Amino acid sequence: MSWLPDDFVHPVLVPLPGGGHYLRPIREADTPLDHPAVMGSRERLWTIFGPAWGWPAATMTYEADQADLLRHEKEIAAHQSFNYALFDAAETALLGCVYIDPPDRAGADGEISWWVVDELVGSKVEQALDALVPQWIAADWPFEHPRFLGREISWSDWLALPEHPDT
Repeated sequence: MSWLPDDFVHPVLVPLPGGGHYLRPIREADTPLDHPAVMGSRERLWTIFGPAWGWPAATMTYEADQADLLRHEKEIAAHQSFNYALFDAAETALLGCVYIDPPDRAGADGEISWWVVDELVGSKVEQALDALVPQWIAADWPFEHPRFLGREISWSDWLALPEHPDT
């Protein structure tokens, strides 16, 4: 059984309120923008995602990131999981990501997390993304019980939950 309905069509462009920024599914071709964004914010990102995902490694090479983005692109095409990149209007900078995944832990039908680059922490763009994601998930995704990791539940509390029965 799939975690999404067979006829579900994922959004391909999600504008942030206020204009100037949007989300779209990440692609392998985004590596030249993704790698500096991730590695430029690596220390903070590790404090968020490291204990749960082991990401991003201090030694993550460009090639490793490229392989990771190709994997994400294939997972998106297969509706296995989704990684949306946050871009400026001209796509000259990747500014963060939103992950929409099948549940690893019991009690949810989708698990959502997101981040922005260090330079945007506390900014209006981060505030717009923080406001948008739960609304977008409620409006456009077929979840009855989404879980917002690091937001409504801490990562440590999430890790302590029992595994989802389908994993």
